[in-house]
Amino acid sequence: MKNKWKIGFLLLIGINLLSAIIILTLIMTPTSDRKGNNQKGLTGDYVSFHVKSNKYDLNRLINHYLREQAADSPIGYRVILGEEVELYGTIPFFSEELNMKLTFEPEALKNGDLVLNQKSIAIGSLHLPISYVLSFISENYKLPKGVDIRPNKKQVYINMQQLKMKSEMKIKADKFDLKKDDIAFTILVPVK
Repeated sequence: MKNKWKIGFLLLIGINLLSAIIILTLIMTPTSDRKGNNQKGLTGDYVSFHVKSNKYDLNRLINHYLREQAADSPIGYRVILGEEVELYGTIPFFSEELNMKLTFEPEALKNGDLVLNQKSIAIGSLHLPISYVLSFISENYKLPKGVDIRPNKKQVYINMQQLKMKSEMKIKADKFDLKKDDIAFTILVPVK
């Protein structure tokens, strides 16, 4: 009878010792490197996020951006998104300030940039030639980097990837349909 207990005891110690060796082996073995599998979704040095917005939120964002970028400009202006893009500003005229309103039809390009095609310009109640006023704005307003006024084409070209953003993010315009309030962007976040 003593031999059965002795054999059972040695068998139990053997099982415990084998279990301890297996657990230690699993703990001490390095994990497999899966970097290649997790990196497949990245394109270049950026990760992309698709964002849908609306006119109200985009109005707030644009005007905040303009206040930051043109804080030292002597001429104030703001943008309102309605059925079209409307730019309101003032022009110094002798000792008076004349109100100005420009309206644009936006168009998102395949490369992610945005073109604002000029529809009308009014200073006070006087309608002026579009190319003349765009030339005046280009020469006298401080515009953010990436905003290019093209008077001869009656356009404002916005190179979205040149706009200065925090954290070196970049933005591409995917859709910009103000009438349907369908606005979509791709935000590119650096992963360097």
